[in-house]
Amino acid sequence: MPEQPPPPDAHAPDRRAAVARALSRLAPRLPDYEAGAVLDRALASPGLRRAAPDTAARLALIAFARHVFTDYDDLLAEGYDRDSARHFILDDLNEALAAWGAPPVPEEADEEPDPVEEGD
Repeated sequence: MPEQPPPPDAHAPDRRAAVARALSRLAPRLPDYEAGAVLDRALASPGLRRAAPDTAARLALIAFARHVFTDYDDLLAEGYDRDSARHFILDDLNEALAAWGAPPVPEEADEEPDPVEEGD
């Protein structure tokens, strides 16, 4: 009889720890309560389930900052398309990332997916 693969959440504690370590390296000044929210976002996003821990941490951090610390959602609600909204909030997004010690998002990084928009 072939061996059954482990259930999907069998390695969840290992995955959580790996993403948490990556997030800690990526944004060393991120407050614990915000790190928990970013980590939860990274683990809950269907688009990040198979991503490397560093990638999951980076994309979840960017999505968190974009939605919580900028006017991104308001711009979308006003009818701006995603790329235009991202352009207008880039300075605020990078300010939040810099405060946490994380590298900025370059202007040409619009190809980075937003796990919130793609999977939630």
